[in-house]
Amino acid sequence: MPNRTYITAEEKTMPGHKPMKDRLTLAICANASGDCKIKPLLVYHSENPRGFKSYNILKEKLPVMWRANPKAWVTRKFFVEWINLVFGPSVKKYLQKNNLPMQALLFLDNAPTHPPNLEDDLLEEFKFIKVPYLPPNTTPILQPMDQQVISNFKKLYTKHIFRRCFEVTENTNLTLREFWKDHFNIVICLRIIDQAWLGVTTRTLTSAWKKLWPEAVAERAFEGLEPKVSVVEELVSLGKSMSLEVDERDVNELVEEQSQELTTEELHDLHFTAAYGGSMKN
Repeated sequence: MPNRTYITAEEKTMPGHKPMKDRLTLAICANASGDCKIKPLLVYHSENPRGFKSYNILKEKLPVMWRANPKAWVTRKFFVEWINLVFGPSVKKYLQKNNLPMQALLFLDNAPTHPPNLEDDLLEEFKFIKVPYLPPNTTPILQPMDQQVISNFKKLYTKHIFRRCFEVTENTNLTLREFWKDHFNIVICLRIIDQAWLGVTTRTLTSAWKKLWPEAVAERAFEGLEPKVSVVEELVSLGKSMSLEVDERDVNELVEEQSQELTTEELHDLHFTAAYGGSMKN
């Protein structure tokens, strides 16, 4: 939730209560045409959350590829598994369905979870996939997912959270803290992630490639497609309906604070986990 909303203020006034910091990492991917969204990779801190049993959740049926480690970080091992088990099969199916040559590029930035020579880890049937890396320090400038796709997803995710909160608490005496404690869990979170990812439009995905690959973006794709009400406006409206003091600045702050780079210490821990994960116990 945005920092200045009532839920945070309520948490801070509770003696001995730490604000909620439950986190997960989500990796999203889509093509330049905007008509092929790949199932995201999600990393959580628990392999089998309590809610999974209550809701009879089968991991293979989830809208994400589920992986877990104590810090909820993507490791090279997880990323390679995602390429071979999700990305590769999805791309191959897409190419065959559209009668396209068996060729694909997976653009990556130089994040620690994307170390060089990933092509060496591809299964033989996916050797048609090539993995070019974007130059260092150009991620915010060139990377398609950073060109409003991730921020749009986060805004949609938050909008769906606000909507669910409104639906649950309307005409009740439930506080927002009680909503988070008793009516929101990782299973609900997964459903909202799915809703938000489905809600990212072809137009948003296509326009994201304008800086990296301008020729691939048809100008006609943007004509007459502006939504009448923006996601941010919907979000602010929902917040006010729950008597929250939330504005556009809060929404943008939320997006920004969730995009902070890992510290040097965190990167060191990440490399240690990736290198020694096979022998470590959770």
